[in-house]
Amino acid sequence: MSAAMGSMPASMAPVPVPLPGTAGPLDTPQPLRSHGCWYPSVDPSGTYVAFICDRGGVPQLWTGPVGGSEVHLLDSDPHPVKEVAWSPDGSWIAYTTAPGGGEHTRVLCVRPDGTGRRILAGAEPGSSAYLGCWQHDGSAVAVTVAEPVLPPGGAETEEGPVPVEPGLADPDTYTVSRPAGWASRDGRAVLLGGPHYGDAGPATQSLDQARTGTDDEAGRAARVHRAHGEETGRVDPEGTAGGGLAAYLVDPLGVAAPALVAVERGAATLRVCDLSRDGRLALVRRGPRARREALVVRTADLRTTFALPVADGDPWIGRFSPDATTLWLRSDAAREFAALFAVHLDPAGRRLGLTVAAERADCGLELLAFGHDGRTAALAWNVRGATELEVTAVTAASAGDARGAAVTAASAGDARVGPSRTVPLPHEVVTRIPQVDGRAGLVLALSGSQRRPGVWWLFEGTARRTAWSSRDEDAVPPGRPPVRPVPLRLTARDGLPLGGWYYRAPGRGPGEPAPCVIHLHGGPEEQERPVFNPLYHELLGRGLDVFAPDVRGSSGHGRSFVDADLGTGRFAAIEDVADCAAHVVMDGLADPMRLAVMGRSYGGYLVMASLVWHPNLFRTGVAACGMSDFATFYAGTEPWIAESAAHKYGHPEHDRELLHSLSPMTRVDALRVPLLTVHGEHDTNVPLGESEQFVRAARERGLEAELLMLRDEGHDFLRADSRRIYRRTAADWIERHLAG
Repeated sequence: MSAAMGSMPASMAPVPVPLPGTAGPLDTPQPLRSHGCWYPSVDPSGTYVAFICDRGGVPQLWTGPVGGSEVHLLDSDPHPVKEVAWSPDGSWIAYTTAPGGGEHTRVLCVRPDGTGRRILAGAEPGSSAYLGCWQHDGSAVAVTVAEPVLPPGGAETEEGPVPVEPGLADPDTYTVSRPAGWASRDGRAVLLGGPHYGDAGPATQSLDQARTGTDDEAGRAARVHRAHGEETGRVDPEGTAGGGLAAYLVDPLGVAAPALVAVERGAATLRVCDLSRDGRLALVRRGPRARREALVVRTADLRTTFALPVADGDPWIGRFSPDATTLWLRSDAAREFAALFAVHLDPAGRRLGLTVAAERADCGLELLAFGHDGRTAALAWNVRGATELEVTAVTAASAGDARGAAVTAASAGDARVGPSRTVPLPHEVVTRIPQVDGRAGLVLALSGSQRRPGVWWLFEGTARRTAWSSRDEDAVPPGRPPVRPVPLRLTARDGLPLGGWYYRAPGRGPGEPAPCVIHLHGGPEEQERPVFNPLYHELLGRGLDVFAPDVRGSSGHGRSFVDADLGTGRFAAIEDVADCAAHVVMDGLADPMRLAVMGRSYGGYLVMASLVWHPNLFRTGVAACGMSDFATFYAGTEPWIAESAAHKYGHPEHDRELLHSLSPMTRVDALRVPLLTVHGEHDTNVPLGESEQFVRAARERGLEAELLMLRDEGHDFLRADSRRIYRRTAADWIERHLAG
């Protein structure tokens, strides 16, 4: 462990906490209950899978053989599981849980036989921890922990003050300029109640600059070193330390002390995505929404040697080649759609050259996975919401290039991709690729409009569903086939192309205008995909059509579309909702007198905004976990949520007037129709008060308004019973108000 690591306060580092065993017996119910299986991770032999399954009513950790039917419950606690990672040596399975269903998470690990369960980080009440990658030898796993705010000068111990050590956050490492459309700002992101750091550094360098290896990045790395006090001692710009995130390598047994890998002061996110096999370099993803960056960090001294903007979406952004001469990276730097980049590195982790190794002109790279030998990669492309998957050979840059003095893009020229083969998929969307090669072949997590999430394996060209995943016939109740949506394209009033998926209720004739629900996804950077959604099928079963559009700000349509709602552009996003409703009416699909609007998270905000901006358009609305007033949202949300939201929505101080104008509470006098709100009891992302105050204001104005609070749930409704209550209550509400 380096000197920098040793100087960190011991109280900040996570300490493994043994827990009693709660593994369940082997479970092979016949017939299988309708359920979902997702987030698989494969053991080193390629024969067993650890995965998340809600067959018991809550997402829990299970294991099962790829080609067999017996499954084993590894943790029967009622806390929902969110991520899973099997160690490379097969000894441990690490996983993340959300105690009480809330937003605070912790990282645990357990032996594959269900013994040895322990908390690795996040055991303290009110703390949070997040899962990173495993070391390649399986001896430690990276975890990110939220650190407390420290007094000026660092922490105090019995021996005196502990000096503050270098972190990664610094305005000079940000490469994405502030977009147009904002009110006046000071160029700094916000972490409410904690230190502030700049979020607007130099403008994105051109790809030509990146390819030619100009000394722009070398200068930036040097500025990072100077800013962190490598030569003169670090000066904390806000006079405080801590209050951010720190990533450690943690030995599950607790024999070796945790080793610090990265620190982000005033952080939005921080995740260790990969480690070089010799442990010298770490690939770190950090930054707020729409401003993510990939950093290469030297673990010996925590110095940043390379930085490049990367796309939002899947956090597992890349991987080092076995000899660490090449970093394979999924990035949208200086481009509309994410592509596969090959970054040629010298032994110190500095960039020698950069090329785009695989790209498509009209769609982005969404998922990236590699085989154990580092010579095979799986690339999942997001093509208008569906997945196109290809498996390809990859060749890393040769180590000999690292000794060259005059370096250009040609230095990465021998990092190659291809030839590739397209993989036929039984369903529309790939959500995770845990294995690219091995005894079971390609292992995939799949979802589609006509099946629940499940795990499949492709062996010798044939796709096979694992025996413990739900059957397709279990997707909806017997006697009613699942509805396959059709893509719908339209143009917003300002000329921006929009689209989405239209679900037609069974039994309705093509020329019959139907009662219709406009459903708005969250994010706003999420994307509407043709995946199985029980809520939609609940509405369809009541004779209600569903149109699920991507309004501006959604992902999957290029970076310009994602950024089109920033600043004053959010007013246009609200108008997009009205344009979507008008389109389905004009096309003869929907009855203009029987329209409803519904959404969750940011979609819930858009519901409330649409009802007060367009008070005569919809008969009713259902808003789940939505923001009703940006001022109270910023005052009540988690600090790291505020950090990311400040870039996406606006700064709570410097954009105060803009945020006031965009808040539904500002225009609540215009509300004319009944409203149902739904919220999780433990939601600290969008606090419960956001729904409470809008319902109270509606009732004060003589309108029908209700709040359904879901117990033991946070921002995401994770328990099967809660989701069932939500969709049935919402469908009852909409059906009643659209009747006639």
